[in-house]
Amino acid sequence: MFNKKLFYIGFIYFFSGLPFGFFYTFIPVFFRTQGIDLKTIGLFSLAGLPWSLRLLFAPFIDRYFYKSFWMGVSLLGISISIVTLSFFTPASLPIFVFLFFLTFSSTLFDTSSDGFVVEWISSKDLGKANGIRISAYRISLILFGGGIVAISHYLGFKPIFYLLGLITFFAGIFLILNSFLKVTPKKSQISLSLQFIQPLKEILKRERAFLLLFFVLTYKIGDALLGAMVYPFWVDKGFSRLEIGLISGTLGSIFTIGGSLLGGFLSSLWSIKTALFILGFFQSISNIGYAIASLPQLPKELVYFASLFESFSGGMGTAAFLTFLTSLCKKEFSSTQYAVFSTLFSLALTFSRTLAGYGVTYLGYTYFFLLTFFISLLPLFLIFWITKE
Repeated sequence: MFNKKLFYIGFIYFFSGLPFGFFYTFIPVFFRTQGIDLKTIGLFSLAGLPWSLRLLFAPFIDRYFYKSFWMGVSLLGISISIVTLSFFTPASLPIFVFLFFLTFSSTLFDTSSDGFVVEWISSKDLGKANGIRISAYRISLILFGGGIVAISHYLGFKPIFYLLGLITFFAGIFLILNSFLKVTPKKSQISLSLQFIQPLKEILKRERAFLLLFFVLTYKIGDALLGAMVYPFWVDKGFSRLEIGLISGTLGSIFTIGGSLLGGFLSSLWSIKTALFILGFFQSISNIGYAIASLPQLPKELVYFASLFESFSGGMGTAAFLTFLTSLCKKEFSSTQYAVFSTLFSLALTFSRTLAGYGVTYLGYTYFFLLTFFISLLPLFLIFWITKE
């Protein structure tokens, strides 16, 4: 039975990655090829705002219906958005409105799917499930980002909109009608207003709650600081766009998938404490790889190995981290509490990436990459304080 569950986890998170790849890769290429200026393309990124507001929607998802219903309805919203985009002039107001509706629907999908994992998968199987979900998400990003851009070279843009619309429509109907996915956990009897407050209060009442929240905020911060400057580093090192796309993009994603699967498997064998520490340490070591590869006297091809190791170890660390986050959530508050933790995590990524450019400017690549290694070690010491296993 669990193999069947793994299949559905992969299916669900495959569609979780579709809107993100479509929005951040396909749409900018579509706009630019239609002659839209760079400033306008940048401004249209504001349509992605709902992805940062999932905490506002999570209590409704926890309170009403069941998670697979929300996921199915969300995919129908994504389908309508994508098909409708094909009827309007690029970069017009209606395009912005339906891109906003696309990301809003995607946020509902992501929030309900994260809660669904908490409710549906037993704690002993979370590691494997998280390895699958990361891998499926990454495959989707490749396919529905650069993949559909490449296909559009032969088919044109409009068939892509129609094709994605059909795929998401039938997937949405499938999720709504599939009785196997209808999980109805015990619902909280508190009022709707308390549905927003109670999940956070429950977290804050836990032992060493603020240390726990600080750990969630910082566990991936060294990885995020490094990641923000990886592509500029490749450019400044003299690599071609083909090399960047092939090694760091495509092969890197494949190695991330491999690392995610291995990390998920190991997380299911080890305790949470062991998985977070060991896989987090490997994640940190990859930053040293980039520091070494940035030394001018070494061959630039060394960056290939640093990139692939960073992708692989980052996948392992993410699998352990997601297993930990999922284990923290109560089933009756599954979507809301996961939204709290993921919001903290995403805020850390956003702010750290904002500061990374200043770090490289003042320190240079080598010292900056070395600094990110030491920064990434600090959260590992908190693991012994916040985990009981």
